[in-house]
Amino acid sequence: MNALVGEKMSIVTPKAQTTRHRIIGIVNDPEFQIVFSDTPGVIKPAYTLQESMMSSVQGSLIDADVILLVTDIHEKYDEGDVIEKLRKTESPVAVLINKIDKSTEEEVKQKIQYWQEEVRPQAVFAVSALYGHNLESVFQFIQEHLPVHPPYYEKDALTDRNERFFVSEIIREKVFKLYEKEIPYSTEVIITSFKEEPAITRISAEIIVERDSQKNILIGKAGSMIKKVGTYAREDIEEFLQKKVFLELFVKVIPDWRKKDNYLKRFGYDQ
Repeated sequence: MNALVGEKMSIVTPKAQTTRHRIIGIVNDPEFQIVFSDTPGVIKPAYTLQESMMSSVQGSLIDADVILLVTDIHEKYDEGDVIEKLRKTESPVAVLINKIDKSTEEEVKQKIQYWQEEVRPQAVFAVSALYGHNLESVFQFIQEHLPVHPPYYEKDALTDRNERFFVSEIIREKVFKLYEKEIPYSTEVIITSFKEEPAITRISAEIIVERDSQKNILIGKAGSMIKKVGTYAREDIEEFLQKKVFLELFVKVIPDWRKKDNYLKRFGYDQ
């Protein structure tokens, strides 16, 4: 979606299943408005947080006028659930095989054939979001299938999310990039203070984890790791907000927060 919208809307990390919220990205043109809805990847939910994520996916499939299934050229995950959902939809479907810059022509041909046979979509596009390859064809497909309708959003709107949300996602992205194993999946980032002053924006955030051992790893020896998260996050937040930022980070333990409805609701995961 970042490549299609032309702005960084969703976090990008080498780890799978990093998107937790449904994120709207809007492309405006004098002749049309395209509202992209980037959802979490489809998985079999193992706990309450993932059930909430899959609920937002289901909602998106019902709402969508056009469905784009974005898959990696080297995807190794079980795609049975995805295929089942796509077979039931009446909306036009296109499969986007991403990261073809990391593959051979033969691999691309095999993947195209696989998806044509499995889903029977209206179109399959081999793309590279990184290099912008074949995105124009995707845009053309979307425009051809857009219904005639007044714009849903103001013509200068870019997203339905506020600055606080994107700041929390930037911090969470740094946690995914800097830490190994399961710790990133146990974290949530909550913005506790966001004060805009003429010369600087002062932001405080809590990084939520499930165990004391995770807290210790996140902080690092003498606070070395949390300082690194703060430094990298602040640089990206300043670029995003286009102004100077003072960022404070705290780490808080909430055991099993991903399984508790009251915390999920508080953190914005409404069923």
